[in-house]
Amino acid sequence: MARIAGVDLRLDKCIEIALTDIYGIGRTRSTSILASAKVEPASRVRDLTEQEVSRIRQVIDRQGGVEGDLRKMVQMNVKRLIEIGSYRGLRHRRNLPVRGQRTHTNARTRKGPRRLAVKKKGVVRH
Repeated sequence: MARIAGVDLRLDKCIEIALTDIYGIGRTRSTSILASAKVEPASRVRDLTEQEVSRIRQVIDRQGGVEGDLRKMVQMNVKRLIEIGSYRGLRHRRNLPVRGQRTHTNARTRKGPRRLAVKKKGVVRH
């Protein structure tokens, strides 16, 4: 199993798709990394030589901004928004959508499951 940027890539996938398992690498960036490393995008992970894997690692290290470093940077940006009290920071703090989506209906992914009102049992009078 090839290990790049601290992530084990699945052997049966094409390298172009397998690289997207790394946080911060999508299809476009994966294609550009493979072009820089001179690796065929259609080749499977199990078929890669050690030299090709090391070239891919070098390109990713040069470009930077993947996995732990990227997660930490995103987390620090959110923390900064919360600390300065910006509107986006308040939305993050309250676990509401940040980018202007409606919340009267929808937004269930961000808000969580509905909290249903519990009816009180009334006193029965005869």
